[in-house]
Amino acid sequence: MSTYKIHFTWKEKTRIIEARSLDMTHPYFVSIKGLIFPKQSAVIINPDGDELQREFGSADHLMLPFQSVQLIEEYQRKPEVSDQKTGKVIPFSTQKEQDDE
Repeated sequence: MSTYKIHFTWKEKTRIIEARSLDMTHPYFVSIKGLIFPKQSAVIINPDGDELQREFGSADHLMLPFQSVQLIEEYQRKPEVSDQKTGKVIPFSTQKEQDDE
């Protein structure tokens, strides 16, 4: 599954936001859906991340003007533990069970 990292200018600052879906078919805008925000930590404080969360955290869909976008990166997202399917379980026998047979 691809994840996109979009570098753009917002309120005269360069911002980076991650998303699961990106559409550039609109003539004037980059359409961004499925925003991904880093998980909050009680120890590490990230003012830029907190500001992005406040600004765009409740949005389902962003339309950024092409002029504000500097760079779009696409990369393969590593599956998280919750995304991974459970593997096949293969039973094994002990030495004693093999001797009994």
